Amino acid sequence: MPKILIVEDDPFLSEMYSTKLTQEKFEVELAIDGKEAVKKAMELKPDLILLDIVLPKMDGFEVITELKKDPQLRNIQIIALTNLGQKEEVEKGLKLGADDYIVKAHFTPTEVINKVKQIIKK
Repeated sequence: MPKILIVEDDPFLSEMYSTKLTQEKFEVELAIDGKEAVKKAMELKPDLILLDIVLPKMDGFEVITELKKDPQLRNIQIIALTNLGQKEEVEKGLKLGADDYIVKAHFTPTEVINKVKQIIKK
């Protein structure tokens, strides 16, 4: 069963994605800030991280940078999940090593789940 780490400081959103992913037979863990995200990634070694960019304590870009530095974590798939849709933000996320980028306002939860499934299959 693929493990997904959802890193999102909005409890409503993290609960919604968590419920949907659990229904799709994924094992789900949650983190509410960047520091917790890195710690949980080390403990759990998830298959994929749904990573909000605007986070307390350490933003998503810093989280990606930390994960990519660690040989044991650098192959975890990462989907950056954000409201920041500017081209520079998207490019920065992908350049740092995110596998994909979702602008929250443009995707329904179901589309987000489908994206997760696509990336995990790769």
